[in-house]
Parts: sequence; C-alpha cells; structure tokens
Amino acid sequence: MSLPRRFLAGLQTAQVWIVLGVLAPLGMLLVSGFMLYDLRRDMWARADEASRSLLQVIETDIARNVAVTDLALRGMVEKVQSPLVAAAPEALRRLVLFDPVATADGAGVLVLFDEHGYGILNSRYPSGAGGSFADRDYFQVHRLNPEAGLYISKPFESRMSGAYTVAFSRRISKPDGSFGGVAVATLRLSHFTRLLARVGLERGSSINLIRQDGIQIVRFPYDVRDVGTDIGGTSSLRRVIAERQGRFTARAHRDGVLRRYTFTQVGDLPLFLSIGISTEEIEAGWRAKAVMIGVTLLALFGLAVLLALLCGRELRRRSAVEAELARLSLTDGLTGLPNRRRFDEALRRAAEDARDDRPLALLIVDADHFKRFNDRHGHAVGDEILRGLAQHLTAAIHRPHDLLCRIGGEEFAVILPETDAEGAARVAERLHAAAAAVSVGPAGIPAGAVTVSIGLAVAVGPRAQAELYRAADAALYAAKNAGRDRTCRAESCRADTRPAAHLRLVATASGTAAAP
Repeated sequence: MSLPRRFLAGLQTAQVWIVLGVLAPLGMLLVSGFMLYDLRRDMWARADEASRSLLQVIETDIARNVAVTDLALRGMVEKVQSPLVAAAPEALRRLVLFDPVATADGAGVLVLFDEHGYGILNSRYPSGAGGSFADRDYFQVHRLNPEAGLYISKPFESRMSGAYTVAFSRRISKPDGSFGGVAVATLRLSHFTRLLARVGLERGSSINLIRQDGIQIVRFPYDVRDVGTDIGGTSSLRRVIAERQGRFTARAHRDGVLRRYTFTQVGDLPLFLSIGISTEEIEAGWRAKAVMIGVTLLALFGLAVLLALLCGRELRRRSAVEAELARLSLTDGLTGLPNRRRFDEALRRAAEDARDDRPLALLIVDADHFKRFNDRHGHAVGDEILRGLAQHLTAAIHRPHDLLCRIGGEEFAVILPETDAEGAARVAERLHAAAAAVSVGPAGIPAGAVTVSIGLAVAVGPRAQAELYRAADAALYAAKNAGRDRTCRAESCRADTRPAAHLRLVATASGTAAAP
C-alpha cells in the first residue's frame, strides 16, 4: 500500500479522530499554561527586585550605624591613651571620650573597661557597676588577639538593663603594647527590631542578621528564642557565606517554611543580612488567576475530550466489530485454534519467507477412527475429543513461531519454519504422545484410546504452498493405509513402521522408502 493510501486509511481509525479532537483544546491548554508560567516568572522577578531594594536599604542603614559606632570607639581608644585625658576629672573625661551621637537614641551605652574587665567609665551607669566583665566574649577576644580590630559580640542579656544587647568593641593597648582594656559600645536588639519592623514584611516572611560564624544576632519577626542561636551548620548559611550575595529558594531550618532568600554581606563587616519572602505569598496572586484560568480551560478541555470520545465511540465500536469478524474468520469456533483460512495465509507467508538454505516442514495430523467415536458416543463427545486434541497438541508445540491450526473436521496442521526432517519427526513424536493423553472420562474414553496419524513433508527454499501441502497430505494417507497411529514422511514410509520405529527411519535420510 502506498504511503498516501496508508495515511488516509490511518485517518479512519477511532484513535486518530480522538487525537485530532483533543489536539486543538490541548494546544490552547498548553499555550495558556505557558502564559501562566511566564506570569509566575514575572511575579518572582518582581519579588526578587523588591527584596533586593529592601535589602539594600536595610544594609545601608545597619552599615551606617556600625560605622558611626566604630568612629566613636576609635575616638575613645585614641583619646584615652592621651596623658591629659587620663589626668582630667571624670566629668571632663566623659565629655571628651563619649560621643553623644553614638548613644543619641538611648539604645546603648559607651563603656571603658580596664585590663581586669572592670568598667572605669560608663556613659550611662556609675563606674564599676556590674562588677567584672572579663567573662564576656568581646573582652576575651581583645585580650588574646591584639589584631582583632572591630569585634561584634554574640548577643547577650545585659546585667545592667536586662535587655538583649550586642556589643561593638576595640582593644585599648598600653604604651608598651600590652593589653590595657576594651572600649565598648553596646546596642540593644530592640534598635534592630524597630528598624526591621518598618519594612512591613508579608506573613510568613523573615529578615535575619547573622554573624559570619553562624551566630544569629536578631531575626524578625522577633522571638527571644532566636537570639544567639547557632545556625552555622545549615546548608543555607554555608551558601550565604560562600557566595556573599545573591538569592536562592530553600526551606527554612527554623519553621520549615519555603522562602525565597535574598542575601548580602553588610559592608566589609563579618555580618550577613538576608530577607526571606514566603513563596506562598509571592505566588498568592498568581495562584488565584491560575486556578480561575485553569478551571475554565480544563472544563473546556474536558468538554472537547468528551465530544471527541463520543464521536470516536462509534468508530471504535465499528472497528471492534470488524476486528471480531476478522478474528472469527481466522479462528476455529470449536477449538479456538487458527482455522483453514489462517492456515493457508500462514503457509503461503512461510513459503515466501523460506530462504534457499533453510527448510520448511509441514505436519498434517488426523484423528484415527474419529467417526467411530461420533457414532458410538455422539457428536458432543466427538467435540470434546477435538477440544482435548487441540489443548494437548498445543502444549506439544514449544516454539513461538510454530503454528497449529484446525483445517477441517478431525484434521489439524502444524507449520514448522526452519525445521528439517529430523526436527519435524521429533515434533511428530510429541504430537503422538500428546494425543495419547486425551481422555473423556464421562464417556468412558481413557487415555491412550485416541491416536493420530501424521503426514510429514519438508521443503528447502522457496516452494509452492500447494506442492508442500499435497506432499504432506499424501504422506498422511500413507500413514492411514499403513495402519494408522504413525508418522509417514513424503517419499519415506513403509507399511510396517510404528511411530517409534519410523522416527529412527526418518533420522537416516538415505534408505527411506517412498510412500505408495
């Protein structure tokens, strides 16, 4: 069949019409899905841009506050080392050393600690208040490391005010370079929370200020349980520290909320700031549109599919009827085996496909004295014998490409592609044994009562279908005339051969007697 004709024939199938009926709404569904995806991507891009802008504002504000605090600390360290300042009265030293800008909003204090950790001068509280602070991390860092520079402490609860606080500190060295104390500027965490509260985060979002070593200084929304927690082991923080700035989407370790994080380092400080926007909030507006459009499109798509299915149902029904008729036309109704028509087609195809050097064997099998069974027990028992023969003979055919057919009455045929005479004889031996196993208990027919005669013919290379069949059929009649219950090969049969003896005869191709 030419390609155009095959194409036109394919268009007549129910599957093709169903596919064609679905393609149009499916295409519209795909285009709409792409548009929704593009809209979602735009919403994420806008969220990223908004987060980046907010992050820049907060980072600038924090960096400026830290810079002002550090200037005050540098001034304190420089002035306290002056002999004139050291000799001045305490009130004058307060005026000289403490920059009012650093503590203008009342969120923190400036303190000078001596080498033993005692406060020798305090911008708000009396000197020496609180005892020794030598246990604080900022004191220990500067005592042990002269090159520590500006140090940002872990958050702690102030002994003076009880408020959670973070300290910015610098080392004070004596003229000989030895440790002389620490200059400290404290800042309450409430200062950061007020700053972050002005951002106006959506529900489920968060802002984090974290030290480089993973110590969390403050998190907004504020929860005292977050203060000073160590999150250095989380994969998200490792990524923040490695990349310094950028964005990623991850599920938060603290509450399990999936967020879009935008992060940056605060100036040159060992601080990192991140804004996490809940992905649910980012997609809230998009999801509402997506649900509305999706439901509408799915309804239209479902309607189109239903119409296509209804349209194709009749085609499928017609195709099923035609397929069943075609199957019935090739199937024997009693035994379920392929019938004579299927046998003729299969034998013709096998003969056409046979190569010059490969044999094609054919066995014609006929039930012996079948008319006697019908006459004595009735046709119903005869039908049971035929069904039993079909079942047992099928079990004796082992190769998937061999074909057993019922070609009429009590006659069966077996097509054996690429099988020589010896191989066909072995199959015939199995068929004799299979037939002997047939029994019909209710009718009193035991196993062994049913026998078959078999005609065997072999052709090598392409050979006419009718010629091979005539040869096997002639061999079958030779087997009948020789006494039944045996196999005769075309041009190789004697009247006195039993099945087992004949198999030995067939195995020696030379010396076989011709069938009468």
